[in-house]
Amino acid sequence: MRGIKTFILLSSLAFVASCGAFRSLDTGTEVNDADTIVLAGEGREAREDRTTIWEAFGPRKSEQRVQVNRYLWAASLDVLDFLPVQSVDPFTGVIITGYGTPPGGGRAYRATIHIKDPALEARALNVALQSRGGAVSAETARAVEDAILSRARQIRMADKKI
Repeated sequence: MRGIKTFILLSSLAFVASCGAFRSLDTGTEVNDADTIVLAGEGREAREDRTTIWEAFGPRKSEQRVQVNRYLWAASLDVLDFLPVQSVDPFTGVIITGYGTPPGGGRAYRATIHIKDPALEARALNVALQSRGGAVSAETARAVEDAILSRARQIRMADKKI
């Protein structure tokens, strides 16, 4: 009987001690650059690394930080200003537009823009274009991405007075 109690006690201690081993690690780095937008929720700051059992049962970190390149965000809205904005989510960096016709064009498009990195680089921007007939050619989507990146660089240079 005493052996069973000892086994249950040791098993429960091992379980509680291993709870911290299964949490996911945040590998994102914070960029303290003026080129990023950092959205932070209001709340009490908490330590990420919990060291005691009392801290493990305490309140979780309620702050959420999101980093979106502000120049890419503004350039996306500027270049695609002829499209009506349906949904904007700064927490995930997604802009969804409705159908619209570009000036001087006869074909209606809609776009989904995803800004997934705080850097002002091509890998941070993903544009998906669609017409009423289906997906558009890769060259058209690439041209829109290039226009957004060029406009973002222009905005940055004007902002930095380079």
